[in-house]
Amino acid sequence: MQRLKIDQDIRPMSEFRTGIASFLKQVHDTKRPMIITQHGKGVAVLLDVNEYESMQEKIELLQDIQTSVSQLESGAGMENNDAKAMVLKRAGK
Repeated sequence: MQRLKIDQDIRPMSEFRTGIASFLKQVHDTKRPMIITQHGKGVAVLLDVNEYESMQEKIELLQDIQTSVSQLESGAGMENNDAKAMVLKRAGK
């Protein structure tokens, strides 16, 4: 995802309502999120679908890494050779 440009990517709800098509095009073309404000406070983020999916994949990967780190720290890990043997056994080799 591209870095937010404050002067272009923060818009009030009133502008968003009247220019939704152009804002959707901007988000799609720039790959930058858009912050929608109401009464001067951020209330929503508009993202390109592909950028959102990419973020979700990264979050899932980070969660998997955190789970692995926690398991290793609690002593639930196993030696590489043992893990390899278990995988090969399950694969039928």
